[in-house]
Amino acid sequence: MKTLTFCSNIETAVTNTRHRQTAPAVGRTAIDWLGHDAHGANVLATANQMLAMEKAARCLMPPALGKTCHVAKLDRQQLTLVVPGAAHASRLRQFTPRILAGLAASGWNLNEIIVKIQADISRSETIPRPGKQANPLGQPGLLAFSVLREQLPEGPLADAISRLLERHGNTPS
Repeated sequence: MKTLTFCSNIETAVTNTRHRQTAPAVGRTAIDWLGHDAHGANVLATANQMLAMEKAARCLMPPALGKTCHVAKLDRQQLTLVVPGAAHASRLRQFTPRILAGLAASGWNLNEIIVKIQADISRSETIPRPGKQANPLGQPGLLAFSVLREQLPEGPLADAISRLLERHGNTPS
């Protein structure tokens, strides 16, 4: 049976993030500040563990699915992953045996992966839509519309062309 791997070396990705030891610095950043308190250090260690687990799990799934999948909870031997929709959840459930096997091979002690839907996680990646771009009518266009307006009988089309000509300079010169 052929196994698919979406990252070139999962062991390196996991080892680099799981076993990184840094010397405590004097409170220059929020992360440094968290490391000085016992409770803060525990929160920081949990966050680093969840980030490492997310990175390792993303290496075991297709890139499109990995971009939308996030680790929500790591409790005992259960990993909870959240995705933005039912289609993602269905696809992720198909990959859970392979993800479990890959994570176990790289040193994570997990028995179960729970997949949950959290619709608002994809909102942060929204790209704003560009504004409408309108090109002004040139002289030949204005001339063509004015000739057309003179040939049309009274009605809604003639009124619309008249409004268009008023907005764009009434008559061509």
